[in-house]
Amino acid sequence: MTAQSWNWILGIGLVVCLGVLVAVILYFLRQWNRLERMLEEAEKDIYSGKHRELQDTRESKLLGQVCRILNTAQYKERQAVGEKNQVMELISDLSHQLKTPLANIVMNMELLKDSSMDEKRRTEFLERTAGQAAKMQWLMENLLKASRLENGMLDFQAEDTLIKGTIAKAVSAVYAQASGKEISICVEEFQDFPLYHNPRWTVEALTNLLENAIKYSPRGSCVRVGISRLDFYTSITVADEGIGIPEKEYNRIFQRFYRGRAAEQEEGSGLGLYLAQLILQQEKGYITVTSKPGQGSVFSVFLLNQGEKRGCDSRCKSV
Repeated sequence: MTAQSWNWILGIGLVVCLGVLVAVILYFLRQWNRLERMLEEAEKDIYSGKHRELQDTRESKLLGQVCRILNTAQYKERQAVGEKNQVMELISDLSHQLKTPLANIVMNMELLKDSSMDEKRRTEFLERTAGQAAKMQWLMENLLKASRLENGMLDFQAEDTLIKGTIAKAVSAVYAQASGKEISICVEEFQDFPLYHNPRWTVEALTNLLENAIKYSPRGSCVRVGISRLDFYTSITVADEGIGIPEKEYNRIFQRFYRGRAAEQEEGSGLGLYLAQLILQQEKGYITVTSKPGQGSVFSVFLLNQGEKRGCDSRCKSV
């Protein structure tokens, strides 16, 4: 075969190869444009909440994988925005609640700089400053605790545990406060029995209720703690002889930082009932209130009786 023939063969082969290459490039460009359009439509569907059915092709399988990635990214984006909003809300709450005690501390420190102040006055201002600092610490600890409980970041275990010791610890925690106002705490006598709760956290919830009862009750009155067993729950009541709560505020008093008009005269943060409610929700319990202005209030804590958690779970599963 001559050299000229070889040149013709090589030329034809080169042209064929170029043609195949161009065809392949055009094919992949069409496929790329098609996939790009599919991705754009899928992205619109995802953000609009629509779901289209895909055929069983390689492109559809790839599109399905991309859609799952986009869904995951969208979920994480919403989660990040939610967490950011929670942090901003927490910072805003802390800033609002800490503003007054911080201003009092700054003012007291300025007054303490006066070298002519006598020792008695100096001690008085130091005690006030320490009290405001303790209030700030309490606010930060309880607000962070409430926020973590609310968002599921703080979890604790509850189990069937004897209740009498839990009530006794809560009463002991407020004994000094009650004595300072000459208020007696009368606990109804009962035989000890187990309830589904976490002793440490339930003590905190009951302590918040008792502190409120003492705070808003007149000097020399009585706070009564009662026990009443029901079919599935046992109620622990804290009854006072205080200022009372209007019925229209029953639901609002359990909101974070809410304080009724009648309670504005007393020092407080509006966190105690909110935190108590969060704790009881973790224990599958709840809290209610009945009251009349000027006739006192009765807060009722409901805890599951022994074994009722399992019974409740089985009933829920069988529905």
